[in-house]
Amino acid sequence: MPLVAHLEELRRRLLWSTIAVAAGAVVCWIFYPWILDFLLEPYCQIRDDLGDQTVFGSGCELLVTDPLEPFAVRMTVAGYGGVGIAMPVLLWQAWRFTAPALYARERRWAIPFVFCGLVLFGGGCVLAFWSIPRALDFLVSIGGPDLVSVFSPARYLGFVVKMTLAFGIGFEFPLVLIFLQLTGIVTPETLRRARRYAVVGIVALVALLTPSGDPFTLLVLSVPMLVFYEGAILFGVLYRRRRRE
Repeated sequence: MPLVAHLEELRRRLLWSTIAVAAGAVVCWIFYPWILDFLLEPYCQIRDDLGDQTVFGSGCELLVTDPLEPFAVRMTVAGYGGVGIAMPVLLWQAWRFTAPALYARERRWAIPFVFCGLVLFGGGCVLAFWSIPRALDFLVSIGGPDLVSVFSPARYLGFVVKMTLAFGIGFEFPLVLIFLQLTGIVTPETLRRARRYAVVGIVALVALLTPSGDPFTLLVLSVPMLVFYEGAILFGVLYRRRRRE
């Protein structure tokens, strides 16, 4: 295909992706109250533990100090939610754009990679949502009883989004190692020799990715990534054995 045809194809894929994100954002805008209640669930779980430290509201309210903040929060929830809802469409459009440039063997691996990437990212988000109340409880209690915990919507939702993205990205780690082995860049023996360095690197990466920095979150994300590292080594051994056969 000439360059102009490639650009035309890219424009078509971006157009469909934009429409999908916009449609998802409209859905999230309409269902914003229920989505916000869902995102507040980790805060609600620690609400009773705050006890006398809470100074406002009778439920899981957040403190707004800027008149424009409610609109900005609703736009943020709609935007991130729209991307999340449109993710299958985005991946499909990316696949349709790149598939003609791939060999048959590469196209055979692309669909399993995309599917596994979605499953792993979703699993990371679920684990993140489970660990957020524990991280909040640690962060609230570490300062002592003399500090009053008052969360703003923007800061709280930013914390939730960063935690979710950190876990989701961390769970994509095995796909990177498997891809490197499929392309011959690294071997299972290389990964075995680098195991000790990998442990330190994984812990340092998790500490950098997670915004809370508490030991519980560090442990919850580091352990699965270490398991994924060993699983990637096993995959490399089995894949090479099958190729030899």
